[in-house]
Amino acid sequence: MSDHHHHHDHSRPIAIGATAARVVVGLLIAIGVIVVVATIALWPDRQQVDIPLPMQNADGSAVVTEAGTVIRQDLGACGSPSIGRVFDGEPAPPPMQVYDCQRSLIAIESGPHAGKHTLLEIAPGPGQPDLAAGDGLRIVRQEAPDGTPLYSFDDYSRGFPLSIIFLVFVVVIVAIARWRGVRAILGLGFAFAVLVMFLLPALLDGKPAIPVALVAGSLILYAVLYLAHGVNLRTSSALLGTLTSMVIAAVLSWAVIEATTLTGLSEEQNTNVATYIEHVSITGLLLAGFIIGSLGVLNDVTITQASAAFELAELDKSATRGEIFAAAMRVGRDHIASTVYTLVLAYAGGALPLLLLFSVAGRPIRDVLVGDAVAIEIARSAVGGICLALSVPLTTGIAVLLARPFGTRKPAAPARKAKGRHTDTGSHRAVPRPEAGPETGSRRRAERDYQPWPTTGDQPRVRPPGSSDRRSGPRSPTDSRQPDAPRSPRTGPQNPGRQQQGHPRPGPQQPWNPQQRPGGGPPSPGRRPEPGYGRG
Repeated sequence: MSDHHHHHDHSRPIAIGATAARVVVGLLIAIGVIVVVATIALWPDRQQVDIPLPMQNADGSAVVTEAGTVIRQDLGACGSPSIGRVFDGEPAPPPMQVYDCQRSLIAIESGPHAGKHTLLEIAPGPGQPDLAAGDGLRIVRQEAPDGTPLYSFDDYSRGFPLSIIFLVFVVVIVAIARWRGVRAILGLGFAFAVLVMFLLPALLDGKPAIPVALVAGSLILYAVLYLAHGVNLRTSSALLGTLTSMVIAAVLSWAVIEATTLTGLSEEQNTNVATYIEHVSITGLLLAGFIIGSLGVLNDVTITQASAAFELAELDKSATRGEIFAAAMRVGRDHIASTVYTLVLAYAGGALPLLLLFSVAGRPIRDVLVGDAVAIEIARSAVGGICLALSVPLTTGIAVLLARPFGTRKPAAPARKAKGRHTDTGSHRAVPRPEAGPETGSRRRAERDYQPWPTTGDQPRVRPPGSSDRRSGPRSPTDSRQPDAPRSPRTGPQNPGRQQQGHPRPGPQQPWNPQQRPGGGPPSPGRRPEPGYGRG
């Protein structure tokens, strides 16, 4: 196929479709401008919101955590006066021995009391941490009403192992995906920055949840898709389909939450938010979670569909829009089936502890399913699945219009040239012997026109002694024909010298004479077939 089919000139419709490209690019530019304006309008006035008691110190300052390490762990009498206090040597013994508990001597490693010790006493029981010597901790530093510093257990310190895991993740992605993986990691960092610097502060500032989530999702999609997949029409079609699907997800999420009256108060985190940050709507948090949670799966499906449509259009230049759409939809249906499983199982995995508690309690399955906690996961899965299914034909249609737009000319099938052949006077054609080399089209056609030695019944191919096939090895030493002597396809060999030397081989297209001798050998030299005999 010539380069004409791969490049365009200004005298014909542009291959990518100028009108379709202008429409899609214009829509994306307009949406981008709206997103930027909305970001400025919804930008939080305060990046930090004061949290009321009891999550503050007595003087109103924020609670902070410090680093610590367990240097000794044992089981002994509880009630030491040194619990949570700061000291240099050993803790004070308890005044009386009432019961035993796990005692942990902690070395404070950060903050104003770095280098000193504190004591933690943890009564054994469900949900209590099981500390061991050498464990890294995060300990909360507070102040008592009299100004005395107090320390308490907050959580394990996971900074180093998490850093190693993330570093391995980055190395594997970059090693396999190369520069595209680097761009994907940069897009992931941008997404995290949008969540931390815009989404969460805006929600804490009391901004409406749905516009904030839509603007944050749009910022993430613009950066992630163009960074990871490049600025081109293929990515633009996936971006437009994802943005549209995200809006559908927002509308469906609002409708589902209103219809099912989900509160979200069954989750402890939402209860804490409702208790300490009263101006934040729990329903709005649910909506924002539904919208942001659907971005990852929508992005995966839409970019796959856009790539499939463009690749199919590139592979078959003569395929119509309907054929490309049907083929890409077959890919999309398989993707929907596998991704729905992923979506539902991911949400179900997050609700496993709750389902376990319900199964132990012996509650009817109907009560479990319609409860607020499980109903949230069911609604989230349903909304994600609906948006996932709708995004496939939507994105595929956009990609097909860009890959095979209206107004493009269907390339005509190239004329089949008889390369290496010519027709001379009469009905005789000269077929050159194929040269050794790769399986070119002209060689395959020459071999197709070559007729093997005739056989009778189940007898094997018979070749006269001393003859050689033109495709296998050198000629016989007794062959005196000229190297390029042509043979007529209808009148047999045109080299009389060869017939005199016992090479009466018929031409490539000479029909077999039914009056052949019973032995299965070639006909007598010089004998021509009777008119009317031949193939068909």
